Amino acid sequence: MSTPRPEPVAVIGAGSWGTALAVQMARTGHATLLWGRDGARLEAMGQARCNAGYLPDAPFPDALATEPDLGSALSRCDDVLVTVPSHAFRAMLTLIRPHLRARSRIAWASKGFDSASGLLPHQVALEVLGQRPMAVLSGPTFAREVGRGLPTAMAIASSDEAFAEDFAQRLAGPNFRVYTLADIMGVEIGGAVKNVIAIGCGIADGMGFGANTRVALITRGLAEMMRLGKNMGAQRETFMGLAGLGDLVLTCTDDQSRNRRVGLAIGRGENYLAAQLGINQVVEGVPAARAVYAVAARTGVDMPICTEVYRVMYENKPVRAAVAALMGRDQRSEAE
Repeated sequence: MSTPRPEPVAVIGAGSWGTALAVQMARTGHATLLWGRDGARLEAMGQARCNAGYLPDAPFPDALATEPDLGSALSRCDDVLVTVPSHAFRAMLTLIRPHLRARSRIAWASKGFDSASGLLPHQVALEVLGQRPMAVLSGPTFAREVGRGLPTAMAIASSDEAFAEDFAQRLAGPNFRVYTLADIMGVEIGGAVKNVIAIGCGIADGMGFGANTRVALITRGLAEMMRLGKNMGAQRETFMGLAGLGDLVLTCTDDQSRNRRVGLAIGRGENYLAAQLGINQVVEGVPAARAVYAVAARTGVDMPICTEVYRVMYENKPVRAAVAALMGRDQRSEAE
């Protein structure tokens, strides 16, 4: 375990993932401030010393404090971790910008393309905040398991090696491994595409297809992810790591995944909007399906699985017609 740093880190976003990461950092002895938009809920969390709504099994360590005042939280911290869903990422950066210090360093754990612009989070951050040290956290992680302290590994990508190492030290503990890399682009593409593939896997399982189908979708979904990554300048090896293959397999195969659960509902004949309401939390793959489809079309990258998921969700294409379209594609080399 690393030596606790004297200054706290501010975690912006008190949902399940923000809470889990805040708990993990505080568990290692690092002072952590947790802020969320809902002041009443944040106060209740501070009094109960847990996020009873999302992570009741993750008690707050002594080093974790809730902070209802955004300006106060940011004025006390050099390092900031934003954990809001991707569709709220730009608005949140705009909100925190006036409160940041000149030396503030920004990390985020948001996954997905910006639905309005088609930009990845680091591109949005550059537009809103300008040049400053930035990092993205990603990998095969469920908030509930991180909150419970179960063995976990994740990745932190930054072009600023010192920042990546600092954040890794804040998170690393006896049951939490952190690996650093420089490929922000690859990590973010992996985090966006895997959610769409997970919906596809859920659809297949909801239709009663077997393990053969699921593994085929995962494997060919990885190929789609890598094709898009290559086109956008990411490093191929990133997609074979935690933020690529690791996160893809986790999200596609475990029912803790909201994206997989939405797919299961669609495969059983439900509307995706009703399925999302039933989950009662943000399902990143829903807007990601539209965004990935648009990015693939704009860049000319062949992504047939993501395309069929989009058509099922947004064009009301019957799921069996989508399966037929995928199975009826021309034969090709696996390397393509």
